[in-house]
Amino acid sequence: MGTLTVGLSGTSDRLTAVVTGEIDQDNADVLRRRLSAALRAGTGRLVVDMTGVEFCDSRGLHTLVAVRHEALAVGRTMTVVPSPIVRRLLEITDTLPLFQAEGR
Repeated sequence: MGTLTVGLSGTSDRLTAVVTGEIDQDNADVLRRRLSAALRAGTGRLVVDMTGVEFCDSRGLHTLVAVRHEALAVGRTMTVVPSPIVRRLLEITDTLPLFQAEGR
């Protein structure tokens, strides 16, 4: 099982959060705190690169939706670059359009 890591890079106009590992009920709060901090740190677009995510359950999806709401509340956009696993989760829950998903 892959440990969750979240790395941030970029400028205040475009921050990228690179998420790797697995997202589940045990660590979804960590992901939310890191992404929320990224929103507070910048003023532009937040890109969540999830190409390295090997597993994501409903708590992970809930986290993405919650952070998207935070982004919208402060006038920001949030884009997800999904791994195949994340893309499938977003497709079956019909939430893919919410994240302006890019990539695979």
